[in-house]
Amino acid sequence: MLNWIDRRTGFVTMAKDFLTEDVPGGASYWYVFGSATLFAMIVQIVTGIFLTFFYAPSAMTAWESTKYIYDHPFQHTVLSIHYWGASAMIALVFLHLLQVVIWGAYKSPREIQWIVGVLLLLVTMVLGLTGYLLPWDMDAYFASQVAINLTLNVPFIGGWIQQFVQDGTTMGTLTINRFFGLHVWLMPAALVALVGAHLAIFRWNGPAGPPVEDPRPLRRGRFWPDQLFMDTVASLLVLIGIVALATFWPPFLDVKADPTVQFTPYPAWYFLDLFGLLNIVPGNLEIVGAIIIPGIATTLLILLPWIDRSTTRVTGSRKFILWLLGVSLLIIWALTIWSQLSIMQKQAAAPAGGPPAVAAKEQANMTKSGTSNVSPPSATAAVSPAAKAGQAVYSQNCSSCHGAAGAGTPPNFPPLAANSFVTGDPKQVILTVLNGKTGAIQVNGANYNGMMPPWKPSLSTKDIANVVTYIRSALGTNRAGPVTPADVAKLKK
Repeated sequence: MLNWIDRRTGFVTMAKDFLTEDVPGGASYWYVFGSATLFAMIVQIVTGIFLTFFYAPSAMTAWESTKYIYDHPFQHTVLSIHYWGASAMIALVFLHLLQVVIWGAYKSPREIQWIVGVLLLLVTMVLGLTGYLLPWDMDAYFASQVAINLTLNVPFIGGWIQQFVQDGTTMGTLTINRFFGLHVWLMPAALVALVGAHLAIFRWNGPAGPPVEDPRPLRRGRFWPDQLFMDTVASLLVLIGIVALATFWPPFLDVKADPTVQFTPYPAWYFLDLFGLLNIVPGNLEIVGAIIIPGIATTLLILLPWIDRSTTRVTGSRKFILWLLGVSLLIIWALTIWSQLSIMQKQAAAPAGGPPAVAAKEQANMTKSGTSNVSPPSATAAVSPAAKAGQAVYSQNCSSCHGAAGAGTPPNFPPLAANSFVTGDPKQVILTVLNGKTGAIQVNGANYNGMMPPWKPSLSTKDIANVVTYIRSALGTNRAGPVTPADVAKLKK
């Protein structure tokens, strides 16, 4: 039977050649990172497919379906394995690339193999980012909101990226569906394609082996059975570690997302260094921490085979690269630790729990008025058709960040009610709505890190005039004059 299959496919011969090939330097546990990463990817795919049987991607059902998974032991175990498997996979990809750098295995003829490996790390981190939102709890909502708003810093196309990722003007069902599609379909397809390319190029180039001047004295060994045994042991240890973490430290599900409540999010550990970088740079230079520095670091990483001009892979001839690697790792660890301490400090200083008093008062007012997402109009709004129309625009596009009655949601979204800027020069208010506002903002003595997107591409001139009229003349205690579509049209370019 095997001969019959081999004559028609060649699979048996290919498998034999693969299993019996020599391993430079002999079998070693230094070579197991790639196989362990591949095993972690398989665990993620299998558990992820299982979880889609129970998960319902919408703002009304995402948290509820996740809660259902948490309430059933077997499904919760699978989810916990998926959760910790993501961390394991990102860590293994990072360790694999780290070993390649230390051994200089990115050098000719393995430049493309290295680039594919870097892309694998990026895709794996995007998978972690897109999966973070899906539970739709408080931490998922606010952490993802920060990540989405950071895309506005991308030059020229930032607004388009933000609209594409968020899939609308506010986070909701469309956002969950967009993240679900990215997490379940697009990114896994890209991951599998890159893994296939990586393995194919590896098969073509062969193993690099240890970094020595003369490879001839190296001990030779076979992939089967020695190296395959070590790969299996490493994969088994990875599985035991994931299952142990899933059993003793299962992930926590916070309460359902509520954008009107003050909350300090905790990003995934593999984004803590970026979070720390963003907290170091001033608010008006957010693009430096969000785009420029990470972009330069990624570009240097991709171009490493051409930056390293040494002629051999031995460590003695690559001291500059290894020193640069050591300094980079120290910076990453320092930013990670500092970020964690900073977040813990902010969470400790936050209110004991529940919404702030003003938000609770808003909720009580909304309950009395019989509505769930619109603040009751004032007397001014009742006699102003423009303000009434603007109230609907505000409820759909602004209330999820600034609150139903304009109280704001620290630390990123300032209050609009009782805000002298809002009731001041109408031209500046219109320009802010048209072009957005990012960076440091101070309102009533409190500091905010503005993350307002430009509404010019999304709202019509009339809608902008109506919503500005509403927030100036009818939101909370604001009683400033209205604006007209003509006022907006003069500033809309």
